[in-house]
Amino acid sequence: MSKCGCTCSDAKEKQLQEIIEKYKNTEGALIPVLHEAQEVYGYLPLSVQSKIAEGLNVPLAEVYGVVTFYTQFSLYPKGAYKIQVCLGTACYVKGAALVLNELQKELGIEVGKCTEDGKFSLDACRCIGACGLAPVIMINDDVYGRLKPEDVKGIIQKYKDMTE
Repeated sequence: MSKCGCTCSDAKEKQLQEIIEKYKNTEGALIPVLHEAQEVYGYLPLSVQSKIAEGLNVPLAEVYGVVTFYTQFSLYPKGAYKIQVCLGTACYVKGAALVLNELQKELGIEVGKCTEDGKFSLDACRCIGACGLAPVIMINDDVYGRLKPEDVKGIIQKYKDMTE
């Protein structure tokens, strides 16, 4: 129980209902509701999507379609350290796929997933805008460039050390 006397999930559900009510009769409400819901939950699990669909009176398939179409929405929780691997042309040509494979191996997760301890999540993106440093990854706001697969272990260890 929290100080307010309710569980955190109850508080989140209440926030979600308030968000839905705020937009209920607004045309084009789905995307703003999804954005705000993701701010509350950190991601958009199917249970949250179902409540949004019901609350806005739109088909669940439409909600799911929007969530999976736009890259800013996530079906999975994100870690404290959000890793993005650039797979844009410059990065890909210079070996980004090998760096990505090494990250997956080091973290024990696939793209789009989060480690069990909630420390790391791994995503691929199309361009970070640092093509001259290819291949590039970002961990939260930190940019790492000119990477080789053998650089991955040390970078990940740095973040593990920061949380211990």
